[in-house]
Amino acid sequence: MPLDPTLALESYCYLTTAGRVTGNPHTIEIWFALVDNTLYLLAGGHRSDWVLNLRRQPNVSVRLRDTTYDATARLVTDPAEDALARRLLLAKYATYGGDLTGWGRTALPVALDISSGP
Repeated sequence: MPLDPTLALESYCYLTTAGRVTGNPHTIEIWFALVDNTLYLLAGGHRSDWVLNLRRQPNVSVRLRDTTYDATARLVTDPAEDALARRLLLAKYATYGGDLTGWGRTALPVALDISSGP
C-alpha cells in the first residue's frame, strides 16, 4: 500500500543507518522526495558516512512525521530514475535560497524502498 502522499510535503526525513564499524544506530536529518513507497535522497558523494553505512548494511529505518518505516537503501543506477530523483529534489527545495544547481548535478542519488510501516 502506498504511503500517504501528504508525507511528501514534510521538509525532512530522519534516516537511521547502522554504523559500518560499530553497528550502532546513526540518524541524520535529510531532504527527500517521495514517489509511492520510495524516498529519494541526494548525498554529497560515495564517501558520505551515511552512504558508506548503508552500503555495508542496506536495511535502514526512516522517520516521517511521527512514524518510522523499515526500508532497503540502494544507490540509484538507472538513468531515468537518477534524473527523476534529481528533478524532484531540485523542484521541492527550489525555494531554499541557495544555488542548488551544482548539488543537483553532482550529488549521489540514493533510494529508500519502504518495506513496512507502523
